[in-house]
Amino acid sequence: MPQIDFYSGASDKLLVACRLSEKVIQQATKIMVYIPDSSLLNQLDKLLWTFSPISFIPHCHGDDKMANVTPVILISNSEEIQQIGSYEILLNLHDEVPPVYDQFQRVIEIVENVPEDKMVARKRYRFYQEQGLSVHHYKLDQIQH
Repeated sequence: MPQIDFYSGASDKLLVACRLSEKVIQQATKIMVYIPDSSLLNQLDKLLWTFSPISFIPHCHGDDKMANVTPVILISNSEEIQQIGSYEILLNLHDEVPPVYDQFQRVIEIVENVPEDKMVARKRYRFYQEQGLSVHHYKLDQIQH
């Protein structure tokens, strides 16, 4: 059963996704980012290369031949999730619960500080609770420096 971690209060969801991805790979762990919106996917792809002035986050798309050896994978559909090898963490950047979420040790949800995003996040939060999963909530304004 996966652990579910909600990070709420994000002013920029993609920037938080970059920071969390960076922390995960520093711990020698692999992370899959589920992001079906192609526009957001392209924005995140570019941001992973540029968000830090002194480094980048090695990543590729799920259909890339290097997908099984790259620490961060960008996935846009449920078929890709099922074709990729083992990843411990799934970062969800979609409004709905990701498919096969239960195949991961940990699922990360980022909630922007806007009413629409909070509303859809609450539905995902309730879903995970109803499945009997361990759900943790972190307020970004309380953990950022």
